[in-house]
Amino acid sequence: MLRPGGADLTIAGGVREFGRATPDVIAVRDGDRELKYGALDERSSRIACALLAHGFSYGDRVALLCGNRLEYPEIAAGIAKAGLVLVPVNPRLTAPEVDFILGHSGARALIVDPALAGAVPDGFPGRVVHLGPEYEAWLGTARSVDPWIAVDERDPFCIAYTAGTTGDPKGVLVSHRSRSLTFYATALEWGIGPGRRTIAVAPMYHGAGFAFAYAAVYCGATVSMLRSFQPDALLDMIQRDGAQSVFLVPTHAQVIRSFFEKVPAAPTLDTLYFNAAALPKVLKEWVFEAFPGVGVHELYGSTEAGVITNLRPPDARRKAGTVGHPWFGTQVRVVGPDGAPVGPGQPGELYSRSPYLMNGYHENPAATAACTTGDGFLTSGDIVIRDEEGFISIVDRVKDVIITGGVNVYPRDVEEVLLTHPAVAECAVVGEPDERWGERVVAYYVGRSPVDAGDLEGFLRSRLAGFKVPKQYRTVAALPRNAAGKILKRELRSTP
Repeated sequence: MLRPGGADLTIAGGVREFGRATPDVIAVRDGDRELKYGALDERSSRIACALLAHGFSYGDRVALLCGNRLEYPEIAAGIAKAGLVLVPVNPRLTAPEVDFILGHSGARALIVDPALAGAVPDGFPGRVVHLGPEYEAWLGTARSVDPWIAVDERDPFCIAYTAGTTGDPKGVLVSHRSRSLTFYATALEWGIGPGRRTIAVAPMYHGAGFAFAYAAVYCGATVSMLRSFQPDALLDMIQRDGAQSVFLVPTHAQVIRSFFEKVPAAPTLDTLYFNAAALPKVLKEWVFEAFPGVGVHELYGSTEAGVITNLRPPDARRKAGTVGHPWFGTQVRVVGPDGAPVGPGQPGELYSRSPYLMNGYHENPAATAACTTGDGFLTSGDIVIRDEEGFISIVDRVKDVIITGGVNVYPRDVEEVLLTHPAVAECAVVGEPDERWGERVVAYYVGRSPVDAGDLEGFLRSRLAGFKVPKQYRTVAALPRNAAGKILKRELRSTP
């Protein structure tokens, strides 16, 4: 009996489809290396067969420790074809941190860039394969026939470890169905499909970086690998490869702004989409001016929830400061401290329900239960406000709200104003312990030019209520960030 809906979705699906339909179209570019769809399909089948020949069985975990490079998509597709689970590892981690991920995930094999061999923990009991000659020899001895292992689309294709901004590593179980649907929606929303070209700018070991780079090979487009972010290298790659849709995080835009007096023209570029952190209004206005005629999207989501909202180009200026409406197939709920829904204009915690949600945290049912509801909603951990038209604004992280003298201060309110000062390039506002007020408001900032704390205070006092004005201003050379570009406020709070 045929099951309604046909075959299960799997992240290897697009590679298989375009390996047959357009075998001679370039799928991946990496410097002077190119990989066509036919070769991508064949090489990923070899990876699958090599792993199965080594005795791996359905659901076993395979870790991948490398940056953005040509092999990333073929390895991900090969692991999926074998019915195994990918464990992407941040190449910036130390050996003890990698050891935790390998142990917690139960990874039985590790594929690693030789340049990162020092991060491989001593005593790892699984198979280690180094990219380069060893990897090529490994593939060369494997069968090139697709094993077609049956995969349940609701099973995880990966365990993505995220410390977020809390510092506690948790393994996010992301299903084939979740990411496959994300890829299709990405093609619809940002034009990632046959005949289109994009660039893997954000690191692929991170949830968003993987989703928006791998979407290209899933949907028949071409993706160019940017191994490390340099603003001039990115603009050169956009021009050289004719990129049309590019995903960035706000930090990328900030660095480009600092690097170029005038951004070189990018005639093929028609779509930019931003994620990972709020795009400050002043920076967003600069993006409009630096990339004239380019449609700018601002989306919001997480590894756990996938994409939750998107602010589309027609409303990008009119509703700057918001992250738009719920994305395809997504329901949101905004609730107050008592769990009851709040009305327009009222702050509340955002929950979402969609086909993109994680399956839960690997071997951490308590953490999963703490962030989900009985009817299938997942908390974002963010305080938001929804206006009368349904546009959502991120006010702040629940844990970052500052309570000073019994009054709530939302750091982003202060940051948005502070960023309009011409001497401030970047900033972050945090709460620190205070004997009198409980918490005091403290601003950390990266200067564009020298400025006195008294000048900053006077600037803010004319624009903000007195209780929101920081009690201290601290200059830093750079703000600490995680792989997604999110500011690690916990590290600022611990700064002496």
